[in-house]
Amino acid sequence: MDTLPAVTVPGGAESIAKLNAEIRREATKSTVRALTRALLTFVLTIVAVLVIWVGALGVFQVSAYVGKGPIDVWNFLFTVPNAEANRAQLFGQLGVTLGHSFVGFAAGLVVALLVAIVFQLSKGVEHALMPMAMLLRSVPLVAMAPVIILIFGREFASVAVIGGIVVLFPALVNIVFGLKSASPQMNDLVAVYGGNAWTRLRKVALPSSLPEFFAAVRISVPGAITGALLAEWLAVGGGIGGAVGGYIAGAQFSAVWTAVVLVTGTALILYNLVQIVESVVLARMGMADRS
Repeated sequence: MDTLPAVTVPGGAESIAKLNAEIRREATKSTVRALTRALLTFVLTIVAVLVIWVGALGVFQVSAYVGKGPIDVWNFLFTVPNAEANRAQLFGQLGVTLGHSFVGFAAGLVVALLVAIVFQLSKGVEHALMPMAMLLRSVPLVAMAPVIILIFGREFASVAVIGGIVVLFPALVNIVFGLKSASPQMNDLVAVYGGNAWTRLRKVALPSSLPEFFAAVRISVPGAITGALLAEWLAVGGGIGGAVGGYIAGAQFSAVWTAVVLVTGTALILYNLVQIVESVVLARMGMADRS
């Protein structure tokens, strides 16, 4: 059988190169826009927190002995005679709390991702376990904490369990929703080419769930810090959560406010860092409109 002669499109290689260059330029522009938007949001968030802080002290007429403003916190950390000792103590406690937070964050997010994958692969397991998960979520963690402490003791494991529970349920709901948002047409295409459920999960569901996964990470960051503070207060001691009670009992209100500011500021910074990474990644993947 005679073969057809190859057809050469004039300027084809040049056209493809121009198209690739245009795609790269658009991706770069999208990344810059996303990064600028995320940084602007971060700055506005910090300004809003400061305004609300100062405004609340004024509106509720909080005594200067109890209520401390931004200047008081700054002085406590940098200008009073004991500022160096104050910084060493509070930043050391913050470091302990962040370590506990990371343990709870990692434990909760990994378990949420694995459970969501199992739910995606087996609808029967999802129908059996999701109501149980929602029931457990409705129980206040403060009520569950004594049972957790009895089982795991006042040890590092309790930090992982308490922090993991705080992170697990919101992250699980978001990731499950993201995995279900995959295009049915894409799933059908994979099935037509012989792909099984695991292939559809890897090729379609997981990439499509990136916006929801990043949303789960953003939610998990402050949740993990909250869980760490609760674990320190109720179980293991140490860190900001274990120290605040002593500061209040000793009427060290400057230390109390500074500890709260450090924890809140750290949570805001980490949250916005995740949002910046999310914006850049989704912009590069052309999924920024879903973030």
